[in-house]
Amino acid sequence: MRLPGFRLSALGAYVVRQNLFLMATCLGAGTFIYLLTDLSDRLEHFLDAGLGVRQILTYFAVKMPLIFSQILPAVFLLAVVLQIGLMVRSREMMALRAGGVSIRWFVRFFLVYALIWSLGQLVFSQFIASYGEQEATRIWREEVRKRQLDKRVLKNLWFREGPYIVHAGEAQPTQSRVNDVTVYEFDRDTNRLSRITTAKKGLVDEHGWGLLDVWEIETADFAAMKLLTHFIPLRQDMRGFLSADSGDKADLPLQTLGRVIEELRESGSNVERLRTAWHGKWSYAFSMVTMALLALAMCTLFENLYVNLVLSLLVVFGYYGLYVLGITTGQKGLMPPLLGAWLANMLFSGAALSRLTWVSVPWLGIRAHRLSVRLQLLFTREERD
Repeated sequence: MRLPGFRLSALGAYVVRQNLFLMATCLGAGTFIYLLTDLSDRLEHFLDAGLGVRQILTYFAVKMPLIFSQILPAVFLLAVVLQIGLMVRSREMMALRAGGVSIRWFVRFFLVYALIWSLGQLVFSQFIASYGEQEATRIWREEVRKRQLDKRVLKNLWFREGPYIVHAGEAQPTQSRVNDVTVYEFDRDTNRLSRITTAKKGLVDEHGWGLLDVWEIETADFAAMKLLTHFIPLRQDMRGFLSADSGDKADLPLQTLGRVIEELRESGSNVERLRTAWHGKWSYAFSMVTMALLALAMCTLFENLYVNLVLSLLVVFGYYGLYVLGITTGQKGLMPPLLGAWLANMLFSGAALSRLTWVSVPWLGIRAHRLSVRLQLLFTREERD
């Protein structure tokens, strides 16, 4: 009784060693191609900005963890397909089948193995890769694009303060200027909209906002009044928005992003885009499980290694395309954020599980064969009659 358990343990260790070697090989090749493509796109900008070799190497060094986290699901798929294909070519798979190791063992093993990789991918991407992405973005913006904080222009700025909800089409915090301002003022007792104030531009100081070229509309009777200037006691420090706008909030780590979503939701902001991004971080990490199922399903369709490799590349492009489509539709509010983020995983995993269930559960095939025979006999009798 101990021998089968020992045999499976030895087989599992062998599969893990082989998979790690193939993943390291594919990861190295994928990273090299990614870096070569990125360097060809950005080299001219680096040279125009006068960056030295050390700064360029630093940029790509801090970006390396982000590259790893982005290509790891595709690398995992290719590694498993290569591994199964090599085992088939070397007759190892035939020997395992003769020894009683079925496809169900590989499905169980790679599901657990992929779950471990998914958790590692999630932790790695949210800590190491996230920090590297922020640092690479800082280098690109401040040293390459020369976009220093004191020159930053914020677009479509929204915030809430007291009875006011404020929108500025354009804001220059360090210069204390705002343009295309709309202020919605609510009654403190009834929380109903009482006044809408629009202005082409305004000046900001510690006492409030001085608006110029103003239109003021009373919502009670829709009376409009033209004013040269108007003062609103807003104390919001505009410089505080610079740190919040230093990058896309969707790129923040999971914990920070969740906190930002709650703060924005409580202020009445639309958080569909950020909620979709939050779910997308989880779904992308656990796409490793989807890739494991897809790899095993493809290897049950074709035993030719080269056919499976070409099919793997097509599947990778199809998965990423559907993933982006789901994220986009979730961000636009066309479907719930949870569904949009997990759409690609659900569809591809469902298709792969259907195929694996078909080949690993014998009675399904037997029943399908019997059904086809009965239908053939039925059609034959009808033709005779």
